[in-house]
Amino acid sequence: MPAAHSDISFPADPDLTSDSAFARLWRGFMSARVALALVLLALLSALFMLAPPLNVSRWLLGLCLTYLVATLVVRIYTRPLPPGDRFDPQWVSSIGVDLLAFSTLQFLQAGGLNYAPLYALPVLMGSVLGSALLALGTAAAVALLLLTDAWVLSLHVPAETAARFLQAGLTGIGYFALAFLANQLAARLAREEQAARHGRQAARMQAQVNQLVIETLADGVLVVDAKGRVHTANPAARVLLGLEGGLAQAPFELTARPAWRPMAALAQRTFAERTAHRAEVALEEDGASPRRIHVRTRLTSREHHAQSLCVMFMEDLREMEARLRTEKLAAMGRMSAAVAHEIRNPLAAIAQANALMEEDLREPALQQLSSLVRKNAQRLAQIVDEILDISRVQHQGLGAPPTLELDAAVAAACSDWATQSRSGARLQLALGAPAAQVPFDADHLRRVLVNLLDNALRYAGDRPDSIRVSTHHVAGQAGLRVWSDGAPLEPTVQRHLFEPFFSSESRSSGLGLYICRELCERHGAITGYRRAAAGAAGHAREGNEFFVSFRPAGAPLAGAASFDTIAA
Repeated sequence: MPAAHSDISFPADPDLTSDSAFARLWRGFMSARVALALVLLALLSALFMLAPPLNVSRWLLGLCLTYLVATLVVRIYTRPLPPGDRFDPQWVSSIGVDLLAFSTLQFLQAGGLNYAPLYALPVLMGSVLGSALLALGTAAAVALLLLTDAWVLSLHVPAETAARFLQAGLTGIGYFALAFLANQLAARLAREEQAARHGRQAARMQAQVNQLVIETLADGVLVVDAKGRVHTANPAARVLLGLEGGLAQAPFELTARPAWRPMAALAQRTFAERTAHRAEVALEEDGASPRRIHVRTRLTSREHHAQSLCVMFMEDLREMEARLRTEKLAAMGRMSAAVAHEIRNPLAAIAQANALMEEDLREPALQQLSSLVRKNAQRLAQIVDEILDISRVQHQGLGAPPTLELDAAVAAACSDWATQSRSGARLQLALGAPAAQVPFDADHLRRVLVNLLDNALRYAGDRPDSIRVSTHHVAGQAGLRVWSDGAPLEPTVQRHLFEPFFSSESRSSGLGLYICRELCERHGAITGYRRAAAGAAGHAREGNEFFVSFRPAGAPLAGAASFDTIAA
């Protein structure tokens, strides 16, 4: 087999793959040689048996048989060598053998046939599989053989010398042209194959990078067709959809579950209107709270509707809100140092000076004004302390918090609060978790409970049971509830209860409930609000209830979700 020249640029791998173009061409030419050998053997055998006077001897049949065996051996036992820019040993077993066999048949005029067209096979082999030098060299060898054959025949028939040399020359020129054109075409096809191979490799690499990026995205990605069939769903999307088992790994229908119907409807709307959309979707699973998801849709093609795919980007609204809270918390943390130096110190001086003045004031009007200054200074000091509390919560490292006895901690905190606020007459305790141990820092739990009690006291009535604090422990889940008999909260107020600096009371800083939620989330607990009834059977009253569901002791601390509003 001829060696290939670098002009053709076939893949220069040490071990040619069986599906490469060079290997396929090599097998095609080797098979063509076997087929040609069979045809020659059959043809000369038929001429030998039917027309003995046609100069077909037994040794010519033996030559054809030998040529057939040689082509079979090369086809079966040899493999294509890597292309190069020089001749290799396979040249003798392919082009060399062909030239020898065809020249013998041509010189002897076996059966009175013209075997010159058979030279096209070695010329094409040298041109397609070899370099330009090998292609032109093979064509030159064929031209010399044809001229030699014309010269030998001219010795026997001098009258036809010119015609024979002209025919041999034209045939040789034709083979030169064939060799040059075939070599150039093969070189061009090889370059295109190499470019296509590089393109496939780049596309495969890009697809792997895209797959890796999609798999590691924190946002969910769904690829949906016009029939609602999901072709791709990254891990984040499967988690948001609540997929489990084999369904999470295989293509599935977006209408397979009733909870996914809003997603399917949004995809159909995108296909129908051929525009991008965005919406907030609530996925309602049985026995679980609705999962709120922000969805953005895009179409992959605007030209062919049937071939378009809808790409849906999904983001958990709770995570978005958590990031917003984190950014707000970071901003307040950066502001806390300036607040402490620029406000706290002058405020302390004002409070101290006012206290000194109060000692010498005798007129009621001046005492009233001094009392007003004192109360507002205390209010400003409380706001500064709450802002600094947020900064401490943000920057304080929290490892594995120690477990504490829930009932004892709640009873102690409520006793201290009742003494300080002088509101013990309106507070009732119902401790129902005597053996419950919860993973929560004692100081943080006291802070949470005090904030919830302060919030309840602001809206509670004057009855002895207007404020009720209870604990419970059911199936390993411990909880805390702070109930008050205040009026129902408006829906607009409920949606923003746990946001920083939001308050329906003009004299409140709006940070108490926000600090409660931040402290609970740091310990893996859930806090929220609901309208609930409390009291003895038959005498239960509706009221506002803030609850805390603690993480079970020993459970891993994960990103616990918190809900601003949970229906009772």
